[in-house]
Amino acid sequence: MTSEPQLPVPLETVEPEDDAAGPAAEGAVDPASVVDPALDPAVVAPSVARGRRRPGVAIVAGALVAILAGTGLFLSGWTLGRQTALTPGTPQSEAEAFQPFWDTYRAVTDRYAGGSVDRSALIHGAIKGMIGALNDPFSQYLTPEEYKASLQGIAGEFEGIGATIGTVDASGTNSSCTTLGPTCRLAVEGTFPGSPAEKANLQPGDVIAAIDGLTLDGLTMDQARAKVRGARDTAVRLTIDRGSAAPFDVEVIRAVIVQPEVTTKALAGGTVGYIRLSGFSEHAATDLAAAVAADVKAGQKLMILDLRGNPGGFVTAARAIASQWLADGTIFWEVDAAGNRSEVAAIPGGPAVDPSIKLVLLVDGGSASASEIVAGALHDRGRATLVGAKTYGKGTVQQWTQLEGDNGGFRLTIARWLTPNGTWVHGQGIVPDVVVTDAPAKPGDDPILAAGLKALGVTATGAVRGVVAGLRAAA
Repeated sequence: MTSEPQLPVPLETVEPEDDAAGPAAEGAVDPASVVDPALDPAVVAPSVARGRRRPGVAIVAGALVAILAGTGLFLSGWTLGRQTALTPGTPQSEAEAFQPFWDTYRAVTDRYAGGSVDRSALIHGAIKGMIGALNDPFSQYLTPEEYKASLQGIAGEFEGIGATIGTVDASGTNSSCTTLGPTCRLAVEGTFPGSPAEKANLQPGDVIAAIDGLTLDGLTMDQARAKVRGARDTAVRLTIDRGSAAPFDVEVIRAVIVQPEVTTKALAGGTVGYIRLSGFSEHAATDLAAAVAADVKAGQKLMILDLRGNPGGFVTAARAIASQWLADGTIFWEVDAAGNRSEVAAIPGGPAVDPSIKLVLLVDGGSASASEIVAGALHDRGRATLVGAKTYGKGTVQQWTQLEGDNGGFRLTIARWLTPNGTWVHGQGIVPDVVVTDAPAKPGDDPILAAGLKALGVTATGAVRGVVAGLRAAA
């Protein structure tokens, strides 16, 4: 299960029943309803109704009824068998409900005259429509390419160039715009160590004006990122606008990128251990545990965990990360589709469970899902002070299922999660203990980090500068 997602384990498969049956197809004639008038009891027996009996009529009529009954049963069986072939895999108990679907499918595949029919596209469309009918933004059908890319994203590795990208306005200032164009441009925020982007000398502030010679105008950042990413060992050509210099092209060979999700730094003269977490992959859980253990070994008693802008990931990683500061007890409650509630408890052995170690969590509107599991657990259990802005508010768990063959997969909401105190944050978010609404006095200032240091009793002299550039998206 996942907060955006769970570990990708397959759902239990239920084999379709073989005794499916349903109404006859449109326009078909049920042979059981065709009766020879010469054998119709209504014709053979009118004299019986008028009281005039003929010798042997009753015996003949009885024999004919028996014959017709046997014939009807035979023909009905033929009809059921034929209908099963028309509605394969449909349980008999659900035949009536599914009949409109099969009627439509047969009409399209048998009678559509507007061109060739791609049966795979029909099936994919039906699955997409079925999940879309749930009106759940977190349940979704994914094409094979989308399924692969999505799992790579939450797993902390992907195929691309190894750069973080964001959006800037026409002046080059960081922006939250959503549609690329003249006033909303795609820009490099940083490169991963040893990545193809670093080797190609891409620099923070570089504006990506085109990809493979095509403009980005009208695309979202996610759509542009998808164009930058691609199969390993393939090339992508980026047109770079680097301020005063004329735009130039850079060819970058894509590779498998392991996204660094844990960043550490010593603050306030080495008195505060700062850890920034940008995702919840299994890599992230392992790396964070090592970072926390190193701080504790060094005698660190003040810590900051920065979850700002972290959209979540594996629920198992959230449990492992919260367990670094919780020795036992509830991390969260899981409520399944039947309403059954089960406890997810801390994993013993965390290095920072000593209450003398003070912890502050930094959160904002981009802290979602697994980030909220950690924040909710440490807050409800009295283990951390939350500083920043209200979190996103995603309180559901998704499971990822890959369909057989080259048919992609889907993610489906399979549970809700509650904080240790039983709070469902979905659509509500978590309000921090210390709410920070001040905007930065100038680019680079970080009032939320300053408030976090203050909550630890550390006095910051002057403006506190941002420790790590915001990770907007990885390409």
